[in-house]
Amino acid sequence: MEIEPERKSKSQKKRDDRALQQLAAELAQLPAAALAGMDLPEELVEALRLAAGMTSHGARRRHLLHMGALLRGVDLAPIQAALATFRHGDLEQARAFKTVEHWRDGLREGRMELVEEILARCAGAERQRLTQLARRAQAEAMGGRGAKASRELFRYLSRVSAPGAIRPDTD
Repeated sequence: MEIEPERKSKSQKKRDDRALQQLAAELAQLPAAALAGMDLPEELVEALRLAAGMTSHGARRRHLLHMGALLRGVDLAPIQAALATFRHGDLEQARAFKTVEHWRDGLREGRMELVEEILARCAGAERQRLTQLARRAQAEAMGGRGAKASRELFRYLSRVSAPGAIRPDTD
């Protein structure tokens, strides 16, 4: 007595195909540099390159169907892992940008205790340069003048808190 391998229902096959098409659509949205780091079959890479130039809705939809079919024979785990890493990088960049904005705004308002936090979390930060830029930005904000010093402070904070240079928050 042989046990039949479990067969997928027609509905499950359709759901799987839609998931592959969704994955293909996500891959088509990625920049070429991100795709270069993934181990994709040459035929799929060519299809993704063609999809980037398509503007017609119907043609793009049909092409996504084709790319979904190409993905059927591919191991999806590394592709999904690479996509997750790419998305996570975007979240990290946004988080770092918000942190730098918070620091700049606080220093402009005169909250000089942030200097200690920045020095503790950013390896490349220099106390003298940081306080000098903060005082300039604060004076500029109090005087109602332009935002040149604030932009300079923001650029400095962005540079010292570049990925890898910032330490995790100890709170």
